[in-house]
Amino acid sequence: MTTVRLPLFPLNSVLFPGLVLPLNVFEERYRAMMRELLKTPEDEPRRFAVVAIRDGHEVAPSAPGMPDPTSLPERGPAAGFGTDPAKAFHKVGCIADAATIRERTDGSFEVLATGTNRVRLVSVEASGPFLTAELETLTEEPGDEAAPLAEGVLRSFRQYQKRLAGARERSLTTGADLPDEPGVVSYLVAAAMMLDTPTKQRLLQAPDTASRLRDELKLLRSETAIIRNLPSLPASDLTRGPTSLN
Repeated sequence: MTTVRLPLFPLNSVLFPGLVLPLNVFEERYRAMMRELLKTPEDEPRRFAVVAIRDGHEVAPSAPGMPDPTSLPERGPAAGFGTDPAKAFHKVGCIADAATIRERTDGSFEVLATGTNRVRLVSVEASGPFLTAELETLTEEPGDEAAPLAEGVLRSFRQYQKRLAGARERSLTTGADLPDEPGVVSYLVAAAMMLDTPTKQRLLQAPDTASRLRDELKLLRSETAIIRNLPSLPASDLTRGPTSLN
């Protein structure tokens, strides 16, 4: 098993390969991570790993609170994730390549990264200023009948978009052609659907592209049927999530 050690950025969301991730970095542990990444030459990838939080807080508590008002706020790289941080995270995540890391005058950072490869979490280290993880890179196998499944998912996804736009009483937000490569389709649809984090995580860690597409086909049909009976839905971008406040 070949592994790599990278900085670890836990989020309350799932990052998929090929998808853009904007970050507003203000906590000191993540500022330290960005300062370290900036030491990497510009012609080399500035990589970190993103994992979805299973049990914990994306932003550490910053002040005492109930029920114990005398307790001190947590500090350090593992704040909010318990005594064994590895147990707080889902085991499959995604490597992010930071195309832009811009430091603001107040010391916070504006970051724009893109998901690249899926990884499996092997171990987590919390001895430094920020979390790091030993990671195993996962290969993406096509599986059986990935191409025809992708065609079916695209058809269902277009219906899902139309239903969602109609429920919001507005037109579709994108007129761009959707990709037809099965792996890309599977990740785009997984990221674009309005699903909870556990479901998105299940799609991320699917054993192969075909399995992910089969799951998406069932979800799309189910979600489209639900939307048909729920005419009022909150607005949400179909292709990008909100900026994370880490």
